[in-house]
Amino acid sequence: MMDEDALREKILNEMVVDYSDALEKSYALAKKFIRITKDGKVDILFKDKLTGTEKISLYLIGKLYAKRAELAETEYVNNKELIYEIGIPMNSLLPWLKTLRDKNIVNTKSNGRETSHTIMINAIEPILSSVNEKIRTQQQDMAESNKQS
Repeated sequence: MMDEDALREKILNEMVVDYSDALEKSYALAKKFIRITKDGKVDILFKDKLTGTEKISLYLIGKLYAKRAELAETEYVNNKELIYEIGIPMNSLLPWLKTLRDKNIVNTKSNGRETSHTIMINAIEPILSSVNEKIRTQQQDMAESNKQS
């Protein structure tokens, strides 16, 4: 039987994950798609090529970077900010947020009448990689189509 200290050490060495560097690890990909204003707002590049859930995810990732840079007080974003900054109507926003919550990509908290959202830290790299692949493929397809013209 393994003693308590040995098991503790094994858990710490093999099971504990440190997501604190997720933003640093994903920085190069994130800066391809996200810009942050001095007031902590997020600008998403390639908006016209992205789905609603991708736009929301990128905005929330950008908000984490804004918080880390101390340009935003919190990493949480309320529905009004998402609607205004991304430019999507409420009747589209809510189903997309539900999809993201159901996939454990977004964490939602309610404070009275206001609902706010943040991205799950372990979703950052997969989302950025997926968006990167999508944009890269679209750009290749466009280049191929231009060659054939």
